[in-house]
This record gives sequence, C-alpha cells and structure tokens, in this order.
Amino acid sequence: MSSSWSSTRPSRDTSSWTTTVRIENVHSILPKTTVWTNSYWDEFVSLPPVLPLGPVALLGLGAGTAAHLMLKFWPWLQLVGWEIDPLIIELSRQYFGMSDLEKPTESGGSLSVHIGDALSLSATVEGGFAGIVVDLFCDGKIIPQLQEVETWLQIAKKLMPGGRIMVNCGGADVGESLTSPWVQNPTIKALCSAFPGQLNWKRLSEKESVNYVALTGPLPDLDEWSASVPSELSTKVKQWVPCELL
Repeated sequence: MSSSWSSTRPSRDTSSWTTTVRIENVHSILPKTTVWTNSYWDEFVSLPPVLPLGPVALLGLGAGTAAHLMLKFWPWLQLVGWEIDPLIIELSRQYFGMSDLEKPTESGGSLSVHIGDALSLSATVEGGFAGIVVDLFCDGKIIPQLQEVETWLQIAKKLMPGGRIMVNCGGADVGESLTSPWVQNPTIKALCSAFPGQLNWKRLSEKESVNYVALTGPLPDLDEWSASVPSELSTKVKQWVPCELL
C-alpha cells in the first residue's frame, strides 16, 4: 500500500502549515494553528449536543480528523473508532497525534481504536451508542453498502434509545449543479427510505466542499442547537432541513 505524508502551506508563515495524510484514497488533515478544517469533518462537532449521554462511534476512523475535532470541543466524549487498515492506524499514531487521543483527557474522554470492519456485527458496545458517525469510503467513493436500506437498518440497531446517526454521504455526481436536490445522492435516498420522516440533510457550501451530510432522528430545535455548538457552527446548524421522499 502506498502512503504519503506532507505539509500543505497556505501562506509563507510556516506556523500555519497543515499536516496532511494520504494513504491510497484515505485523506485526513490536521491543521497546526486552527481547529477547523473547512470541510465536512467540522459538521461532526455539532452532533454531541443533540445526543443522549453515551459513547459515540466513528465508523471509518481514518487518521482521526473527526476524533481530534470532537474531543477538542467535547473532551468528555467516549469515542469508539473503527478502521479496517492497520497501516493507517500505525502511521496515524506515529505522525498524526492519534496516540494522544487514546489517553484520557482531564474530563475523562478518550478515543478507543478498533482495527476491523466497521459494518460487522461486533462493531458495537453494550447498551448501544448515543451517536454514530459514518464516514466510509473506498477508492475515493462512498462504499456501495451505504446505498442499501438494509445496511442502515443494521447500523441503527447499534444505537441506544434516542441515539442518532450522522453521515458523510459523499459529493455530487459529475455534471450535477450546486442547486440540485438531495435526490441526486443515492446514499441519502437509501437513508430516507430506511428512516421515513426521521432524516435530515444539508449540503455544504462550495467553498467548503461538495459533500452532502445527513442526520437521523427528528429535526432538532434549530435555535437550541445553534446556541449549544461552537460559535463557528451556530449558523451552519440552522441549514439542516427534513428529508422527504419525492
């Protein structure tokens, strides 16, 4: 497996360099002087305020970008991550600060790392997860299992009562305009069929990326949600809307 590590430089000031990992088609970033990635990973930070108390699963851990973000703002979180490739975990512990995330914070939160299939029946905890973050890609594309209704029904069985799933649903098809509806995204279509009346979605702005993200459960009170997240996300959470089959 080929891998590469690099620093990307947005300016002449080296203090702002960003660590980037690319292992085949796995891509993670770790900004040096700022927390935010200006991509879909930032959306995952908004999830804990709309969850019951309990562990949160990261299905598709990669090099740990989401884990870094979530423990930065919610240091009490018990994160449980699954990554299928042991090389990614090895290099992430060595170069990407993942080993620091595995140590308890002052508030008691940490990341527990599991190497294996994130969709296996064993990828669960007793009592269920309060939340599940799904970010599963292969060869640069969302894995085909996530376009199947049955997959989502099985993932939902791993939730505790009141738990939610937040999903990176991938980007737009070639030639799709920025104003096209969610129906163009097969993952959201599968989610909407699996959770009728219990799915919400949004599309990130062009300057961030072209990703769709989805959230299961009833639409949260957007004003309360906005007030409970970091200020950088307070406007963004108000962009969520319910999803209805067309």
